[in-house]
Amino acid sequence: MSTFDQREDSFEKRFVHEEELQFRAEARRNKLLGLWAAEKLGKTGAEAQAYADALVAAEVTADADERVVALVMKDFEAAGVNQSEHQIRRTMDEMLTKAKAEIKSGQ
Repeated sequence: MSTFDQREDSFEKRFVHEEELQFRAEARRNKLLGLWAAEKLGKTGAEAQAYADALVAAEVTADADERVVALVMKDFEAAGVNQSEHQIRRTMDEMLTKAKAEIKSGQ
């Protein structure tokens, strides 16, 4: 294998690894966001866990971020929780940063 082929193989492996980490981080972010939202909705225990799991499941669809935000906003509106779309998206960004740190630390 030539040096060029080795470099190409290395770049491909790194790309795959980074994509996998991003997917895992976004799934973890949605779990954290789901638990945060569940708390605001007054859900606890298994009900809160099920809510968080539903947001994780939404990640595998097209436009996942938009679906997650729409679902949380709809549930907040129905429950009378006062959170703007901006606040939800800001919390999503915070949770993504937290999720990446957890994954890097091996949690």
